[in-house]
Amino acid sequence: MNPTDNAPLPAAFRRIGWSNLCAQFSEQVALAAAPLAAVLLLSAGPAETGWLQTAQTLPFLLLSIPAGLIVDRASRRRLMVGTEALRALSLLAIPLLLAAGGLNLPWLAMLGALGAVGTVCYSVAAPAFVPSVVPRQRLADANRWLELARSVAYAGGPALGGALVGWIGVSSAYGLAAALSILAVVLLAGLPKDEPRSGPQRDLLHDLGEGARFAAGHDLLRPILLTAVFFNLSWFILQAVYVAYAVQTLGLSATEVGATLGIYGAGMIVGAALAPAIARRLSFGALVLLGPLCGLCAASVMLATLWLPSVVLVGTSFFLFGVGPIIWTISTMTLRQAVTPNAMLGRVSALIMTATFGARPLGAAIGAAVAAQAGTAACLALATVGFLIQLLVIGFSRVPRLRDIAELA
Repeated sequence: MNPTDNAPLPAAFRRIGWSNLCAQFSEQVALAAAPLAAVLLLSAGPAETGWLQTAQTLPFLLLSIPAGLIVDRASRRRLMVGTEALRALSLLAIPLLLAAGGLNLPWLAMLGALGAVGTVCYSVAAPAFVPSVVPRQRLADANRWLELARSVAYAGGPALGGALVGWIGVSSAYGLAAALSILAVVLLAGLPKDEPRSGPQRDLLHDLGEGARFAAGHDLLRPILLTAVFFNLSWFILQAVYVAYAVQTLGLSATEVGATLGIYGAGMIVGAALAPAIARRLSFGALVLLGPLCGLCAASVMLATLWLPSVVLVGTSFFLFGVGPIIWTISTMTLRQAVTPNAMLGRVSALIMTATFGARPLGAAIGAAVAAQAGTAACLALATVGFLIQLLVIGFSRVPRLRDIAELA
């Protein structure tokens, strides 16, 4: 074992990690509060919550590529600071509107979309920033800690957001989310200054095309990209109707809804914590395959609640959704960083984010439309079919045959 493997990660990375925890926690508290506010305060149904999800995820489709191009040309630190501050302002606006009696679904959707701009830019810039402050041999460790922080946020954020909405009110949840975003800004502002990339500034379309050709032409990145598209599409078909389904059909309270979403985060924590031990026992390809397999199992359990309504089954489903996919995220991010030149990481990350996260508003829109026309049961069945497709896509690729990430060096 290399002695550096046990050394602490660099101070700059630790600052990124803490800011990531605050930003992710802020996002999860707000994402839990938004549909609860829509259902409990604004009398929204499954179709309305689906369209709310669409609005809140639309920036991933529209802005990921522009953000990636900016990340490869400008200061990543300044981009993260500015857009996280924008998210804080959007979060503060919601309790102010509520106090003034002016909060409605369009305002909730528009401010949610504005806040998502910060999420997009942070999500593109952070993976591109990490290789510049962390040695190559420690990338897997760095990614694991980033994902562990995200997992903690996914576990605590929704549960806390749901509890605050149920016990105190919507304003308290958004106030906490805004405070966490402000803390993330302070942490990011303390990072070392990074200068824009040197070298001739080429045409934006040329840069974008170069990144697209690299990702689409790579026999490992391409199936990972397609799998992630189908996963996100299916996940947001389910997410679009879940809160309304849980409250109106399963009879869960706001606190219970937050708790079930928190179980998803608990699964992520377990998956991230166990990832090193699992990686020692499985080949790298099998490790990647574990996420899509857990996704299909989780969707099948959620589908079963149509016949066996049970909070235990709901919790089991969300736990499985957390355990497997977090291992997928850690392993595929490491693979992407290993095979992509650093100068192209921003563009490639943005293209992958556009295709995968861009599937989110499409999935939410499909969920809203199907719920309006055919009901919640049809949404859950459609999501399960999508999770089957994503498992088949990765299962028949070269990825499961990879033995070790060192093969890609």
